Amino acid sequence: MAQIFSRSANVYSKVIIVGVVVLVTAIGATTYAIFWSPYTTYVDVPLEQPVPFSHKHHVGDDGIDCRYCHTSVEKSAFAGIPDTHICMTCHSQLWTEAPILAPVRASLVTNTPIKWNRVNDLPDFVYFNHSIHISKGIGCSTCHGQLDEMPLTWRTQSLYMKWCLECHRAPEKYVRPRSEIFNLHWKPPPDQLAQGKLLARQNQIDTSGRLTNCSVCHR
Repeated sequence: MAQIFSRSANVYSKVIIVGVVVLVTAIGATTYAIFWSPYTTYVDVPLEQPVPFSHKHHVGDDGIDCRYCHTSVEKSAFAGIPDTHICMTCHSQLWTEAPILAPVRASLVTNTPIKWNRVNDLPDFVYFNHSIHISKGIGCSTCHGQLDEMPLTWRTQSLYMKWCLECHRAPEKYVRPRSEIFNLHWKPPPDQLAQGKLLARQNQIDTSGRLTNCSVCHR
């Protein structure tokens, strides 16, 4: 019986198999790199805003508390975008003619809110409540980073589900005393796990594993 495949067929088949494996691996690695890259997550990428608001200046230099502008952060699902009147509380007296603040003055005159670009923006299918996280002992800097060092605001976390679940699986790693919630420079102590477990009990955080249920964030 005549030979169907030539002697070189084995070499060709091995080259094709290896090539397919390398190609699939390369595609997977590229997809993974893009998925976690700033191009997709926007981590460390400042967003252009109608007014280049600086947390570094207002929080770091002037010492303005987060709650002065984000008035509902302790009692609502939303931190709240500051109303123009809050901005003008100071800027009706300071830098009143600064060109950079022209959109703020126009917003006040026309009674039209400034259209800020959301930096930390979750999909519509994700439910997130600021007030419950604060009441349980999760600080601002855990999610938002060192805002008092940002001349322009950028995202410091991917906000992917994997990142959220890291905290929901082990809240003791992240919970802090309520007195330190708004301290952007708070650092976990050497015995954070022990202290965190104590705080989790005090703040009645569910550590049974139910915080990883889909319905907690997807309602």
